[in-house]
Amino acid sequence: MASSKPARLKVILGESNTEKLTLPDGIPDSLDELLSKVKDTFGLKTNVRLQYMDKEFGNDFFNLSSTSDLEDLGTVKVIQEKAIQTFVDVIETAPSCSTVHSDDSSSLASNDTIILSSPESLSSRTQQWPANFPIPIFSYDTERQLEKGNSEYQANNKMLTVTSRMKSDILNRLVEEIYRYRAYPEDAQFCVVAEALVKKHPCLKEPGSFNGCYGWKQRLKYKMGNYRTLLKSQGCPELSVNSLKSKASISVSPAAKIKKPRRAEANFYPSFPLGETQESMEKERIELLAAIKRRNNDRVIAEKMARTFAYRRQEVVNEEPGIGDFKDRWPALFFFFSQINADFQRLMAVPLEQTFLAQLDRHSNQLIKVIQAKGGLQCSSFNILFNSLQGSSGDDAQMELKQLTMAVFVIRKEEEGLKEPPEDIGIVIEGVEVLQDLTSVASACALLLGLIYSLNLAYPKALRFTFEVFQKIFMQLEQHKMSPKVQNLFGRLQTSQ
Repeated sequence: MASSKPARLKVILGESNTEKLTLPDGIPDSLDELLSKVKDTFGLKTNVRLQYMDKEFGNDFFNLSSTSDLEDLGTVKVIQEKAIQTFVDVIETAPSCSTVHSDDSSSLASNDTIILSSPESLSSRTQQWPANFPIPIFSYDTERQLEKGNSEYQANNKMLTVTSRMKSDILNRLVEEIYRYRAYPEDAQFCVVAEALVKKHPCLKEPGSFNGCYGWKQRLKYKMGNYRTLLKSQGCPELSVNSLKSKASISVSPAAKIKKPRRAEANFYPSFPLGETQESMEKERIELLAAIKRRNNDRVIAEKMARTFAYRRQEVVNEEPGIGDFKDRWPALFFFFSQINADFQRLMAVPLEQTFLAQLDRHSNQLIKVIQAKGGLQCSSFNILFNSLQGSSGDDAQMELKQLTMAVFVIRKEEEGLKEPPEDIGIVIEGVEVLQDLTSVASACALLLGLIYSLNLAYPKALRFTFEVFQKIFMQLEQHKMSPKVQNLFGRLQTSQ
């Protein structure tokens, strides 16, 4: 129930368009109730979401997930989600297309993904691979020689003669820095590090090399392999999980079912918090099941979800449980949308909805032009991802949802038009309704991507380009590895920016 004390909010509807919202009964307890009030008061017909101004962060705006973040005389911003709504409008008026049914096994858990680190673990990574790789400070002796070498290079274009001790120091420090971001860096990333090294210390360039650093790159790859072997022998979970003794007897090949990041996961296979064991983590999980039954217990739930993240992630990777079974064991992940965002942040070191919706807003106008230029989406993968159920009874709707492998569903009453808010928006995976009562289709798309990562699912073949757009354009993950089709779309989105 809302507070009886009246409240007023400053509402930013757009550029040079600000209104005052008076709430005689105070700020509602429910976010849906506040959204309804905003839409009714200002005559908004499309799906919207709200952001609130946080004074503790220099008056920056953050996505509003709970009205408890608001106070009297606070400021909120209305974001009208045009691009995804256009997708839905086109889909619902386009010719019908086939949907992906549950006999499509392409969305089942992949064998290629692993666990995230706990915030208490030393191996936890807090950011993605940097745009400009930072060359670390080497030992005092090495730095002195490099300083002299760089001066000599600038004066006489003379290369430095590198001793074996100096070379070892440089390589050891570089692989330690690389490991801060990736346990299994790609060839291109080794090349980036080598180029950054000779750019900062030009006296280390190699005569005869096509880019002046090919030899450094090869040495880094060899040294990184040795470093992984060392850490594996010390029991580092994200490396020891790939040792032969950790593999099933039917997969004794060293190269079989390698568990390492495939989609830019920062914390692919995390360690348990210090001092925790399999048994203590299971006890925490059982306590979490009890915690979600108590009211106003969000903080305890969030703490236990954070603490059990590595345990939950290892379960997903090692056992590949069915969606229904996993939902029963970890219901908090599906009851609280904030926990999907939190798990994604721990796994990827990138905020989920904040990034997704910000990039969607950035590209929305041009994306709509691209869609309209193609005459609508017609039978594209978007038709398969978005499933509109209009006029279906409860039992009929449930039967239809059970046939879907992966979809965002939108349920409307038969007499409702597209401009009216839908009766329900949710997500179904492997025939299981995992989320419902979502605020918008855009938010549903972001949360679905988050669940795919959290549950270690492969992209369904029919939706691979759709999710590649979500991952590489909206989430900006692995943009250097776009397929030609997505690269073409990305180029068209950049034309007006």
